[in-house]
Amino acid sequence: MQIKPYQQGRFTRHLETLYPAFKAAFYQCQTHQKFLCAGDEILRQGQTLEYLYVVSVGRVSMNIAAMNGRRFQLGEIDCDHHIFGEMEFFSDTPCQWSVVAEEDLDVDIICLQALTTLLIERPEFQVFFSSALAADYQDSLDIYTHRLLHPITYNIAYDLWHRSQVNVMLGNFDKVTLEAERFGTSSRVYRRAVKELIEKGLIEKEGAEISIISLSALKAFIDHYD
Repeated sequence: MQIKPYQQGRFTRHLETLYPAFKAAFYQCQTHQKFLCAGDEILRQGQTLEYLYVVSVGRVSMNIAAMNGRRFQLGEIDCDHHIFGEMEFFSDTPCQWSVVAEEDLDVDIICLQALTTLLIERPEFQVFFSSALAADYQDSLDIYTHRLLHPITYNIAYDLWHRSQVNVMLGNFDKVTLEAERFGTSSRVYRRAVKELIEKGLIEKEGAEISIISLSALKAFIDHYD
C-alpha cells in the first residue's frame, strides 16, 4: 500500500484532508533508515515481521515460492512511499511474500509498537490502511482469478491489453524466466503461448519487447473467452 490516499475509494476525499496529519504522525514512528543494494531482501517469505518498511523511491519486486521450488512473481513496483509488511502487521503472521530491491534504494524503518500505539490513540488513521488494503486486495484477487480460470494465452493477451488501457501499479519483467513466473508457468510454456499469439497476428516480439499489432483484434481474442 501507499502512504498517500488512493485516487479511488469511498473515503478518498476525507483521507486527502487528513493526509498531512497522518503522514507526520506515521513518520514519528520511524526509528532509522537503511540502504539496500539491488538484490537485497526487504522482507523474506516466512520470516517474523520486525518492522514496517517504506520505500519512498525505487523499484522492488514481490514473489512467493512453494516447497517444490516453483515461484510466482507478482510483478515490479516503482515505489512512491509504498509500505511493506502492513498485512502481516495487522494479522500478526509470518511474512507471506518476499519483497526484493530491484535497484539500490533507501528504506525507512517503522517501529511496530509505536505504530500500534498511534493507531489505538488515533483510530481515524486506521481508515488509511483499511482503504488501501481493500484496493490492493481487489487488484491482487483480479490477478489471481485470471491466472487460475483462464489459459496462459488469454492471460498474456489480457495483460497486454489491460496495460494499454490503464496505468497499472505492478510492472512486468524484461526476462522470460521472470515473466513466466509472473504468469505462474514455466519458460517453455510461456514462450509457446507468446508464439501462438504472434502466429495469430495479435502481437509482435523484438528482443524482450512485446508490442500489440492490432488492439481491436487483441480485444476480440480476449472477448472470445468471456
